[in-house]
Amino acid sequence: MSPADVPPVGARIRQARQERGVSLRGLAREVGVSASLVSQIETGKSQPSVSTLYAITTVLNISVEALFEQRDTVAATGSALVAHALAAFAADPARRIGPLITPGEREVLELDSGVVWERLGHVPGTDVDFLLVTYRPGGSSSTSGGLMRHAGTEYGYLISGELTLTLGFETHTLRPGGAVCFESTTPHRYCNDGEEPAIGVWFVFSDT
Repeated sequence: MSPADVPPVGARIRQARQERGVSLRGLAREVGVSASLVSQIETGKSQPSVSTLYAITTVLNISVEALFEQRDTVAATGSALVAHALAAFAADPARRIGPLITPGEREVLELDSGVVWERLGHVPGTDVDFLLVTYRPGGSSSTSGGLMRHAGTEYGYLISGELTLTLGFETHTLRPGGAVCFESTTPHRYCNDGEEPAIGVWFVFSDT
């Protein structure tokens, strides 16, 4: 995908914010980021992380898919820029991915925080992300180091490596064979403090 193919996410966020009568500072306060960052996102000078994108859409009560014009998406492979990968990852809910997906056919979302999401499939009419998630050494679910929250629930099973999960005021260590499940509105953060990749399968259900 070329830069021209990337939908104007920032402009759509600004439009949704203004339609709901939310000030720029008010949105920043609810999301837990600076007003300058929100301004940079709206003007296209900065691309939001997945956690920030989820938080913004939660506050504005819109779906992630609603931010993207492009519906006939293509797979994002390799080390795609976050903006391109986000556009490819926002698949049309009516588009089936599968029933069989080979490793080379997966849509990939690679974040600068050291996390890679690979979409394993999608059934039309469902609001769930079926993901293979890899946290590289030092990788975190939040580029800022803060906790994130978004609508829905998530279930995860760790295959290899080790993850530290901060959930509310508690900290948990997830090791191979361990599983987690919680409401995603609870502030949380995953971090790989080890020296090997942490790989697991996640189901993230949206309540939007």
